[in-house]
Amino acid sequence: MQIAYIKELPTKIGEQVTLRGWLYNKRSSGKIQFLQIRDGTGVVQGVLTANRSAPEVFQSAQALTQESSLVVHGIVRQDNRAPSGCEIDITSIDVVHLNSEQFPIELKQQTPQYLMDHRHLWIRTGKQVPILRIRDAVMHAIRQFFYEYGFIATEAPILVGTAVEGTTTLFKIDYFGQPAYLSQSGQLYLEATAMALGRVYWIGPIFRAEKSKTRKHLTEFWMAEAEMAYYDHNDNLTLQQELINYIVNRVIDEREQELMMLGRDIDLLRAEVTLPFPRITYQAAIELLRKKGLEISFGDDFGAPHEEELSNHFGKPVFVELLPKSIKPFYMKRDPSDPICVLAADLIGPEGYGELIGGSQRVDSLDELKSQLAEENLPAEPYEWYLDLRRYGSVPHSGFGLGVERTIAWICGIRHIRATIPFARQINRLYP
Repeated sequence: MQIAYIKELPTKIGEQVTLRGWLYNKRSSGKIQFLQIRDGTGVVQGVLTANRSAPEVFQSAQALTQESSLVVHGIVRQDNRAPSGCEIDITSIDVVHLNSEQFPIELKQQTPQYLMDHRHLWIRTGKQVPILRIRDAVMHAIRQFFYEYGFIATEAPILVGTAVEGTTTLFKIDYFGQPAYLSQSGQLYLEATAMALGRVYWIGPIFRAEKSKTRKHLTEFWMAEAEMAYYDHNDNLTLQQELINYIVNRVIDEREQELMMLGRDIDLLRAEVTLPFPRITYQAAIELLRKKGLEISFGDDFGAPHEEELSNHFGKPVFVELLPKSIKPFYMKRDPSDPICVLAADLIGPEGYGELIGGSQRVDSLDELKSQLAEENLPAEPYEWYLDLRRYGSVPHSGFGLGVERTIAWICGIRHIRATIPFARQINRLYP
């Protein structure tokens, strides 16, 4: 018995193989049955004919229901009309589990609410499998990029005692009688690790208690964060654009078939990540948006219409830099030439996908950090360990965080990020 995966079948034309998987769909035409079989690596069509199959095998196939699990034995036959480039002439079937109830996710249009209620089953069907395979490729590309650039993988705690991105979006919990929070970012801890290892990164879950119902927000999502000792603002932006370019081209090379299944314009995607990415100051962006008829004032944060207008104007990812300190966290270094702004940038994705990366040069002076904590009315005591990083061997350093789900949504060309993660957490969704 030669056990094979569907993705391997084009290399096994004419061979007898065994597939282990599930019945994705089936149809019949008189005395011929066509079984679509999936195994996680792909989908292939198996063919049975009444005059060539044993009666018990043909009857067994007739009894199969959608998503029943089965083991199929057959001969691989080349068929250039098939998406996989081949088919299986089935010789026998072993039924592992026959579903007695109808599979809840029929292969037809369903409401988003219904699909999310059955997310644990929906992920088996349609476009969900290629999206999740692309997610795997994005994660691998991020890790490979940092490995090739000499970064050290590290970790940051999920349970923390201090805020990073402000106190209004914290999930508070009772930690053995003292207040604690689910992490908004691993950044502060990565800064500490960078002082030991030079350049570090992690990919981990992040929690934001934002009561937002937009297609770009989740309450639990994944960030790829990096911190680099001796990197200034310009070094930071250069690294970010190289990372985006690497991820997109790597995913295209590894998951072109999945992108095509989603109907993604691959040529457009490649063109969008040609380097360098344009840069525009926040002040210049405000002026540009006003000229285009949008209402916005200096000190306002960008909303979805502003980000979409900027992405349409540039047609590729664009850095909006030198943002006002009033809309950014306490740890960002002030612009020496204009102290009301910080040496920070948001990378706005093309096609209206919004902010993909946020980053900045960090404050490296103890006095400045104390002063900026005070300006935000944050107590110094919980941050004493963080202040120590400026007391002992402080250096110029920078970092950023990339939103994994937004990046995947853009690469896939899908509108809502809830489909980019296996099980989305939103303000109205904790199950499944």
